[in-house]
Amino acid sequence: MSRQRRALGRGLDALIPTTETKTGASEIPIARVSPNPHQPRQAINEESLAELAASIREHGVIQPLVVTQIGDEYQIITGERRWRAAQLAGLTTVPALIKETTPQQMLELALVENIQRADLNPLEEAAAYRQLMDEFGLTQEEVAERVGKSRVAVANTVRLLRLPDEVKEALAAGRISEGHARALLSLPTARLQQQALATIEKRGLNVRQTEALVRQMQTESQEPAPRPEPLSPQDRDVVERFQSRLGTKVNLVRGKKGGRVVIHFYSEEELQAIYEAIVGDE
Repeated sequence: MSRQRRALGRGLDALIPTTETKTGASEIPIARVSPNPHQPRQAINEESLAELAASIREHGVIQPLVVTQIGDEYQIITGERRWRAAQLAGLTTVPALIKETTPQQMLELALVENIQRADLNPLEEAAAYRQLMDEFGLTQEEVAERVGKSRVAVANTVRLLRLPDEVKEALAAGRISEGHARALLSLPTARLQQQALATIEKRGLNVRQTEALVRQMQTESQEPAPRPEPLSPQDRDVVERFQSRLGTKVNLVRGKKGGRVVIHFYSEEELQAIYEAIVGDE
């Protein structure tokens, strides 16, 4: 685990208590608690919620919620799933730590908690990153620092929001993986991405097979002339490594003497991310 990830863990533990203690927690009326309006998770699994409710009936809420107080009401920072399960269990109060916080901190903390517990699907994670950038003015690098991931990982996740709705629905439902979705981003149009999705689901393709399908569709969708020479296996491997490292589409074209590498970008943020990946912090 990197030093950045360890630092993130210590920062979260300083705010969110462990399951071994309720020190400093207060019992607050469950009816005066409302969800975090910046909660990045859009859906909660009903089966797992029922299991948690059964555990709470037996043992109570062991790990307190973290809330902020607004007048006589409380708004959840982290612990919405525990709060909902406590309601199902019939509790009238829940243990909570009361903290002062800002809307940005509420989103950041909810995002970090969900990422560490693997509670978000890739699109929920991408939407939360985008919200931090659009509403609070954070750069991709700043978002990466807050969630303990690389800037390239954040950039690749945010790009998923450009997919057509049909592909997003398949990703959110778990019919395809994030690896499948990222491969589809290399196709130039929504129509081709939807066609590829249909093939993936019909044939049950894995990620590597999907990448091969995308390469084939890219070739077929190109103008017939001038037609570039097919890439050798070595050149294809180079292109794939470029695309993985830079998080965007890359073309390699060889000529009689030398050739060219074309790196595609779709926003100023992506251009900056590519620059940082190549040049570094110079």
